[in-house]
Amino acid sequence: MIGLCARHILSVYGAVQKISRPARRKAQKSPCAGLRGVACGARLCYHGYIASHKNALSRPGQGGTGPRAVFRREKRRNGGNDMSEAGAQSAAAPRKKRVFSGIQPTGVFTLGNYVGAVRNWPKLQDEYECIYSVVDEHAITVRQDPAALRRQTRETAALLLASGISPEKSVVFVQSHVPAHAQLSWVLSCFCPFGDLTRMHQFKEKSAKHPEDINGGLLTYPILMAADILLYQTDLVPIGIDQKQHLELARNIAQRFNGVYSPTFTMPDGYIPQVGAKVMSLQEPEKKMSKSDANENAVVRMLDTPDAILRKFKRAVTDSDGCVRAGADKPGVTNLMSIYGVLTGKSFADIEREFDGRGYGEFKQAVAQTVVDALRPIQQEYARLLADRGYLDGVLAEGAVRAGAIARRTLAKVYKKIGFLQL
Repeated sequence: MIGLCARHILSVYGAVQKISRPARRKAQKSPCAGLRGVACGARLCYHGYIASHKNALSRPGQGGTGPRAVFRREKRRNGGNDMSEAGAQSAAAPRKKRVFSGIQPTGVFTLGNYVGAVRNWPKLQDEYECIYSVVDEHAITVRQDPAALRRQTRETAALLLASGISPEKSVVFVQSHVPAHAQLSWVLSCFCPFGDLTRMHQFKEKSAKHPEDINGGLLTYPILMAADILLYQTDLVPIGIDQKQHLELARNIAQRFNGVYSPTFTMPDGYIPQVGAKVMSLQEPEKKMSKSDANENAVVRMLDTPDAILRKFKRAVTDSDGCVRAGADKPGVTNLMSIYGVLTGKSFADIEREFDGRGYGEFKQAVAQTVVDALRPIQQEYARLLADRGYLDGVLAEGAVRAGAIARRTLAKVYKKIGFLQL
């Protein structure tokens, strides 16, 4: 009734408690007067709350203690620039192509996540305007433990930064911190035929894996994914081969909306690496490496210890041929060659020559050591970031501000075109 956000309820409650006894006695005689008193007290408390938090969050030079202030002070110490969108590029310069991608905060990233997506993201920062999101809203299509989800959201953000994504060059934020994602998702769902959703490969796979919890979100989350992409007028989406279908759905929805209401959304294209785009299970090389695989020997995680990585590669499934050679009839060996090649820059032909006559034992050892060497600096930086929670939260808070500014412009345009009354 007073019209305040949920997060300010404590402030409202404080204002109500401070209403004087005479005012409460008057309120008993006149309900309307009492309501005005409550509203007045709430407004005073609300504006005081906002003023104090603006000082903490928006004025780093004044010694604020909020996460954004901590982040900005850290930037000044490192010689960073202002992260505002206006400061990111000159008004006269043409807009760089924009990249958007997100990853769920469920479980530790696998080597497949790193090789197929995360490893490529930092390379795009100099050439493109990059926006990366921890997509926690996607995660709840499967029931999550609330405390674990909050912890994993921070850990995922820390791992993204440790992998080379720079908050000075890219926007890094949590999906649920920008409400426009869910808002646009509802609008887009009205432009997506039901049949398109039931044909999604991942819906069929997850429905088979979790038959006890086939919820509506499992069916419609590709629309939320489309909203994630289209909200930022995205030009490029780094995706794995298995996600091409979702990108095609986003393109179809954008084309349908643009056709009805005039051009509104940018048509996004996929960015798929030529090699290593899809890392397979070490135990079942016909299947993709998955965070949810029950067999730990099948999955290499980015935070695995060197000993664990070496052990898993030693147990990796190959064949009885004993020859390091790529081919459709050798999926296990081809998978290991793909991993080794993408981390060393060597072609399959180079790898075949390097290990000619040396056998699988030596080859597996070399692949494992290459992975250990690649992940070691990331693991060290990850530990440092998690220990500096103020800086990490500041990155996410600042990222949400920047992402929200872009998202609100697109959402306002969509709302106007479909006829929603905007005051």
